[in-house]
Amino acid sequence: MPELPEAETIVRGLRPMVTGQTLVRVEVVKADILRESKRRFTPRLRGRRICAVTRRAKNVLLELDDDSVVWINLGMTGRLLVFSGPPPGTSRPTHPAVRFRFANGGILIFDDVRRFGTVEHLSAEARLERSGAIGPEPLAPSWRPEDLLSSLARSRSPVRSWLLDQRRVAGVGNIYAAEALFLAGIDPRTPACAIDPRRGRALHVAIRDVLQGAIDAGGTTIRDYRNAEGEMGQYGRRLYVYGRDDAPCHHCGTTIERVVFSNRSAFLCPTCQQGA
Repeated sequence: MPELPEAETIVRGLRPMVTGQTLVRVEVVKADILRESKRRFTPRLRGRRICAVTRRAKNVLLELDDDSVVWINLGMTGRLLVFSGPPPGTSRPTHPAVRFRFANGGILIFDDVRRFGTVEHLSAEARLERSGAIGPEPLAPSWRPEDLLSSLARSRSPVRSWLLDQRRVAGVGNIYAAEALFLAGIDPRTPACAIDPRRGRALHVAIRDVLQGAIDAGGTTIRDYRNAEGEMGQYGRRLYVYGRDDAPCHHCGTTIERVVFSNRSAFLCPTCQQGA
């Protein structure tokens, strides 16, 4: 599933191409990705102008001129692709779910093979309510080490599970949780409340470094992720533990292990990551 760096990369690619564009028609090809009825969704977007493209956690937001927003979650395989006209044959999306057509003839297509993604239109009030239920943005200057330590101390959940809870911190998924915990030297099974201040501060730094590094590399492509230009992310070649089970640790040579808890895989170096 695309995480914060992938969503941010897509936002940065979309921003210069769709900001200022006016929607003349919205075509819903697969209505099951909508959180509301097609008859309610499409009329409310017709004639609206896209004022900005932003991100909240793992979600891409098209901000409209009436202060409402199109809130897009990419799910497992969702892609947002922009074309100046009808897509040529070789570039034609294979599983279009929604087409946003612009007054200049351009088109934004939400393409989703498995259709776990969602698209919905939220009023300004509903957008604030949705955003308020999500935790702090980890790259924001306002997110301090003290904030992380205080929140960790209130939970007995394994720290990997804690990091995946979007109510705790926004946008971190399995890839970047694994990488940040490795860099901080913390076993992913460690109870959040057992992490001491030194390791907690190291984790704060690691989360921010990993996320920013992944953004700079255009995200991580494991299988399906592509940016707004249809290109793969390049951070995968920099991964320390995620998906590297049975391979040697880049730091110490110990074999990377894969463990399963909370019904999800976690990856760690048993030498470099020893508890809190």
